[in-house]
Amino acid sequence: MTDASIVASAIASQRRRERRRWRLLFATALFCCVTLIFDIGTGPSMLSPDRVLSALLRLDGADPMTLAIVNDLRLPMALMALVVGAALGAGGAEIQTLLNNPMASPYTLGLAAAAGLGAAFSIFTGGFGLHPAIAVPLGAFFFSMLASAFLFILAAYANITSTMLVLAGIALLFLFQSLLSLLQFIASPEVGQQILFWLFGSLTKTTWTSLWVTLGVTVFCIVLLFRDAWKLTALRLGEARAQSLGVNLTRLRLTTLILTGLMTSTAISFVGIIGFVGLVAPHVARLLVGEDQRFFLPMSMVAGAAFLSMASVMSKVVIPGALFPVGIVTAMVGVPFFFWIMLSRRR
Repeated sequence: MTDASIVASAIASQRRRERRRWRLLFATALFCCVTLIFDIGTGPSMLSPDRVLSALLRLDGADPMTLAIVNDLRLPMALMALVVGAALGAGGAEIQTLLNNPMASPYTLGLAAAAGLGAAFSIFTGGFGLHPAIAVPLGAFFFSMLASAFLFILAAYANITSTMLVLAGIALLFLFQSLLSLLQFIASPEVGQQILFWLFGSLTKTTWTSLWVTLGVTVFCIVLLFRDAWKLTALRLGEARAQSLGVNLTRLRLTTLILTGLMTSTAISFVGIIGFVGLVAPHVARLLVGEDQRFFLPMSMVAGAAFLSMASVMSKVVIPGALFPVGIVTAMVGVPFFFWIMLSRRR
């Protein structure tokens, strides 16, 4: 074979892989739409998919009660599940790429624990006169960004390796969890119960305002992350090769940490601690489409959205007539997956 035919064959093979990846991405996005319909229809008042679609499309056959249940009560929570799942999935994907560690995620780096401490502190102090719907998300966001800022400062030094960043995140995780336990210990039973409920993670307090804020921040961060897609893909070849291609690793590390910290902190501040989405979604995406950031990042988003949307459906059918905390459901699925990752890497 001539050199030209070899190149043409390689290009054709790459195009086939890309078409396959687009099909998988489209199929996963379509699956998200299906889970959205079931999430809206599931609850104390069960609704069939055709009634949900009639209410969403505002067809003539939709009755006022169904319209109120779908559009005013369940639609914001169902959409928030997709948005938060996408944010956590994308955040976990970029952190794993940046640190070259399959165990890295916003949860394992301590950002979720910091948000939990901030929310607990706001509940414990009464929100400093602010309404709880404002004070608790603000406290969670502020503390989570403090943890992110600490990681930013470490990443700014050229001699700080990815392994050291992971270890620093684990140290922050234990620090914030111990302080959180201290707050729960000294709080009154009523305040301790409020803190515990927030820590479980729930979509029930979603409003249209919180949904639009989370969506806006997520879209903003994702667009900026896509601008560095080729740099992050080059990073998977190794830091030395990425530098030889002209990638500024310090700047890339700082930018990615800032964007993922902002995106995940905003999502966690409104819904509470929802773990393992940022760990499970990137691994599913990596198995389906590989490491190319053009496909890996969007697949991590839709995989995270589908995972949290399915968890939302399961949280409403575990105990019929009651809303089970969605954070517990994700942990029940995520912990076995975590052990599977460790055992597979050991082999």
